[in-house]
Amino acid sequence: MPDDLSNRGPQDRSRINVSETHELRYWTKELGVSEAQLRAAVAAAGTSVEAVRQYLGK
Repeated sequence: MPDDLSNRGPQDRSRINVSETHELRYWTKELGVSEAQLRAAVAAAGTSVEAVRQYLGK
């Protein structure tokens, strides 16, 4: 099932999907980081929002 692009937030708020432009926008704003920082955090900590928050010290 494709993502609903009218929904500006992520489909699963417990995971970060850096392949989706709208999710990148949402999570960079939510976490207060750049796209590069978010991608690096996901690469290091995985896609779990909690793990990324811990990695970023948020």
